[in-house]
Amino acid sequence: MTKQYVLDACALIAYLNGENGGALVKSTLIEAAKGNVNIRMNKLNLLEVYYDDYRVHGKEAANAMLEVVRGLPITIISEMTDSVFEEAGRLKSSYKISLADAVVLAETSMCDGAILTADHHELDVVEQNEKINFRWIR
Repeated sequence: MTKQYVLDACALIAYLNGENGGALVKSTLIEAAKGNVNIRMNKLNLLEVYYDDYRVHGKEAANAMLEVVRGLPITIISEMTDSVFEEAGRLKSSYKISLADAVVLAETSMCDGAILTADHHELDVVEQNEKINFRWIR
């Protein structure tokens, strides 16, 4: 079975901006382009990247960034399954995390993959208490 990764907003931002950890995301994207792994991202988490770029650089830059992302080997998940909905609700009610983090964690749990993230400050406690696989980019 092909390894599944679920991309968190901070990981995609690190890749797009050439930040620390972006090289690990890039190497995972290269593996996805070869068909060795699958990368998924919930549209809600992509929205985090979009609004951050929009706020900092404006609409045109944010839309250009979206076109770049659409060309990457990432499956954008537009619909939320009932199992992801329920798991995100459980995680959000159990931990002090954002709704977007609850969704990316639920997506990861439901596909039996690993989350690509750098959000230690919010997610370390989840890693310690849940059976969710983490691949820390930094």
